[in-house]
Amino acid sequence: MISKGFCDFRNKTVWIVEFPLKSRYTGNKCTNFSDWSIVMDLFEYAKSKTLDRESPLASRLRPTTLDEVVGQEHIVGKDKLLYRAIKADKLTSVIFYGPPGTGKTTLAKVIANTTRANFTQINATVAGKKDMEQVVKEAQEQLGMYSKKTILFIDEIHRFNKGQQDYLLPFVEDGTIILIGATTENPYFEVNGALLSRSIIFELRALSQENIRTLILRAVNDCDKGMGNYGAVIDDDALEFLSDMAGGDARSALNAVELGILTTPKSDDGYIHLTLDVASECIQKRVVQYDKQGDNHYDIISAFIKSMRGSDPDAAVYYLAKMLYAGEDIKFIARRIMILASEDIGNADPQALCVAVAAAQAVERVGMPEAQIILSQAVTYMACAPKSNAAVNAIFSAMDSVKKTRTTVPVHLQDAHYGGHEKLGKGIGYKYAHDYPNHYVNQQYLPSEIEGEKFYEPGDLGYEKTLNEYMKHIKGEA
Repeated sequence: MISKGFCDFRNKTVWIVEFPLKSRYTGNKCTNFSDWSIVMDLFEYAKSKTLDRESPLASRLRPTTLDEVVGQEHIVGKDKLLYRAIKADKLTSVIFYGPPGTGKTTLAKVIANTTRANFTQINATVAGKKDMEQVVKEAQEQLGMYSKKTILFIDEIHRFNKGQQDYLLPFVEDGTIILIGATTENPYFEVNGALLSRSIIFELRALSQENIRTLILRAVNDCDKGMGNYGAVIDDDALEFLSDMAGGDARSALNAVELGILTTPKSDDGYIHLTLDVASECIQKRVVQYDKQGDNHYDIISAFIKSMRGSDPDAAVYYLAKMLYAGEDIKFIARRIMILASEDIGNADPQALCVAVAAAQAVERVGMPEAQIILSQAVTYMACAPKSNAAVNAIFSAMDSVKKTRTTVPVHLQDAHYGGHEKLGKGIGYKYAHDYPNHYVNQQYLPSEIEGEKFYEPGDLGYEKTLNEYMKHIKGEA
C-alpha cells in the first residue's frame, strides 16, 4: 500500500510504501526507518516507476538473484567462492574486472538484492569527493546506530584518480565500507595497489555464444522484463548471427534486439520478425570483435603479439586493425607493444623500446582515429626489427638463481663510502674499471656462491651482434 504522509525525520511530505509485515507507521505519520518500510519523496517514487518502464532492455533484464545469472560459472557456480559469499551475506571487498557487457554491474545488483547490508552505488565518472564524503558519513552512521555494514559499489572505478582512491582506503581497511569496484581496465594498472591488496579480484569473461543465445531468447519472449508483449519472433539464423557477433557482450546483443523490435513493423501474420538482415543492421560493426570461428579477445591479442614476434608485419597490422575496428582500448594495445619491445626485441634493436614508449605517449595525447596511424608505425617497426629474447631469458634465469641460492656480495664490491670501511674489510681490493685499457678490468663481480654462471647471452642479430663483438674485444677474446 502506498500512502502520502509527513516524515518527522526528513521534515517533509513523502510517499510511504508499506509492507504488510510489521507495519511501522501510524495514521499519516512516518515514525522510523525500519527494514519493513521504505520512505521516499514523491518525485523519487515517480522517477523510479518511470525508469522501470522506460529503461533499456539490458537494464530491465538484469537478474535479481544468483539463480538468474547467465554465464560466469567460474566465479558464481554453486561451489565457487563468490557464490558462497553472496549467499551467506559475508562479502568482503571485491573488484570485478572484465570487458563491457559481461555482468559486472549485474553481479553488483544481485548483491544489492541479496545482502542485509546498506547498499550504495556511485559512478566514478561523475562522483566527486563530496559524494564520497557523504557516503562515508552515512556508512559511519549506519554502523554506529544500527550495527549495519555498508556496501559501496563504484562503477568504472578506474576513473577515480589516486587521491580519490586513497580517500577510501582507511574506511575500507577499518570495515566501515565494503567496496565493490567494477572496471573494464586491468585493475593492476588502474587501481591503487593498497586497495587491490584489501580486495579479491574476480575476472569476468566474455559470455559464451550459448550464454548470449539464452539471453536473446529471454529478451524476445519474457513478458515481464523483456519484450514478449510486442509479439516478436527471431529467425534461427538471426539468433545465431547475433549470439556470434555480440562477441561475448550481452549488452550489445540485447541493444540490437531492442532496436530491432522497436523499429521493425509487424508483418501480415501480426508478428515482428527479427530477420538476419534486421539483426545485421542493428548490431552494426560489433560484428568483427570475434569471428565465426569463435576467436575471443585473448586469442586476437595472442595472434597480434605472435605476429610481431614472428616478423610478419602484414599479419600484425591486420590484427591491429581488427582490434581497433572492434573498439579495443588503444592504451591496452600500446602496453602490449611496449612489453614486446623488450621481451622479443630487446638489445637486438634498443630503439624499439623508444619507439614503443613514444607511441604509447602519442596515442594518449592524440586519441582516435589518428592514433591508429601511430600504432601502425610502432607495430610494423616491431615486426620488422631484429629479434632477441636474451633480455627476458636473463632476468628469468637470474630470478631462478636468486630463489635457489643464498649469496653474499664480494667484499671488494661492498660499500666503501664511509670512514672506517677498511677496518671492516669492505671495498678492499676493488679495481676501478676506468683506470684500465678499454675501461675494463677482469675481476669478480658475481657472488662466490654462483661465480661463473651466465645469465645474459646476447644473440648474433642486430645490435646484439655489435654488443657481442664489443664484449669479446674488451676481454681480449676477439
